[in-house]
Amino acid sequence: MKLEPRDEWAEWLLHRRHGGDPEALRRQLAWLYPIRDRVLGNAHVGEGDVVLDVGCGDGLIAFGALEKVGPSGRVIFSDISQDLLEHSRSLAAQIGGLERCNFVHAGAEDLSALADGSVDVVTTRSVIIYVKPKERAFREFLRVLRAGGRLSMFEPINRFNEPRVANVSYEGLDMSPVIDIYRKIRDFYAALQPRESDPMLDFDERDLVDLADSVGFRSVELEYHAAIAPPKEARSWKRAIRGAWNPKVPTLEEAMQRLLTPDEIDRYTDYVRPLFESDAGRSRDAYAFLWATR
Repeated sequence: MKLEPRDEWAEWLLHRRHGGDPEALRRQLAWLYPIRDRVLGNAHVGEGDVVLDVGCGDGLIAFGALEKVGPSGRVIFSDISQDLLEHSRSLAAQIGGLERCNFVHAGAEDLSALADGSVDVVTTRSVIIYVKPKERAFREFLRVLRAGGRLSMFEPINRFNEPRVANVSYEGLDMSPVIDIYRKIRDFYAALQPRESDPMLDFDERDLVDLADSVGFRSVELEYHAAIAPPKEARSWKRAIRGAWNPKVPTLEEAMQRLLTPDEIDRYTDYVRPLFESDAGRSRDAYAFLWATR
């Protein structure tokens, strides 16, 4: 049975993230599978483990864990989106793994549905980036882990992505010829997600280490990756403007329709699209893997 998403998290993760484009989804999954494998590898997930995947989303990490824990293990899918939990439940039933799965409707900062010391492993992927009370979430991760239990995380570090030059976009394009239009778009998104207060921007990799250390994890390790690079492959303007960067913001196409006149849309598109679809510009990207032991 196909479940139609209803809440904003399910709608974004299953549709708006890739703009409904199958090729964009394929590329995203090709990038995500190695992340899944690294998160599970850092956690040393093995036969018989009880794994809690916090913010399970579409189940990428959780279903990978299900393969590793074997018939004697168990995976707990936890998410704030009931629709995504139902999506994962449906998939688990299809693969015959439902009896080894539990589903918990909860945010990362309140895992009270789970007992102290009840799991062997906690995993997350791009979850803390959406949580304002980050320390509370780390305390919950520590609480539900048994002694010697492992935490393994992947988090984007969005502060690195901000362009350092006022007339240069995130994609590294010179926006001087359309700077008046670009500022409208840039300021619109900045107002939606202020740098100093939005949970997606109010931390970096050092904060992740400090948080894990301060709540009481005995050992903490982090690997940080940052890159500035030209496009690796051809980019589609249509695909880019129809995909939302995160669940909390409109797509670029929606923002332009809201902010700009038809003439401004045409002028902006006529200038930016050829550059975006060529090899012009450079992207900025950073992320961190963190793993820790209780």
